[in-house]
Amino acid sequence: MSGQIVNLFVDLKDIERDGVLLQAIKTGDAEAFSEVYRKYWFPMYEVVYRKTGQKEIAEEVVQDIFTRLWRQRSTLSIVDLNRYLFSAVRYEVIDYYRSRIKYDDFDECLNDLESISNTTTEDTIFLNDLLDTIDRELEKLPEKSKEVFRLSRFQHWPIPKIADHLNLSEKAVEYHLSKVLRHLRIYLNNSLLIVAVLAAL
Repeated sequence: MSGQIVNLFVDLKDIERDGVLLQAIKTGDAEAFSEVYRKYWFPMYEVVYRKTGQKEIAEEVVQDIFTRLWRQRSTLSIVDLNRYLFSAVRYEVIDYYRSRIKYDDFDECLNDLESISNTTTEDTIFLNDLLDTIDRELEKLPEKSKEVFRLSRFQHWPIPKIADHLNLSEKAVEYHLSKVLRHLRIYLNNSLLIVAVLAAL
């Protein structure tokens, strides 16, 4: 039997077993739930940790998903358990980054994404897509604001150096940075960019 056929056979058995476990969980079978938990907890944790770099966040996200699975077991319509669980992981991570962009420092959030996304070629491609899209969005802003942001974010210049270079006051530099960050927060929060960045999940 070829490797591909063997793998297909194993996958089918796995899907069938998941289906049996799902039906048992719907009836309140705690042992079936424990088996699913043991099987999927670590792979789900690995995905969240790879995307956030935060162990506590990864643990919390996975725990929340399993808690929700158990609480809503009688009403959930799940065909493919694997797909359901990893789709839940995907949306939780997307929500995590949306909240970071909305409430935290935008620049720090991008730095976190950059350091995490350097782990795989696929992640680097998605990060570059995000940065390219941000660059296109910057073109809609006044020239001075664009220049201030690029020197700050991409050249890592401190505010006094930017002010001296552009012959602006430090307050003016802070104003331009604030203006750009506010614009990008709104843009990113209302777009599907984060979905694109995390599409490798």
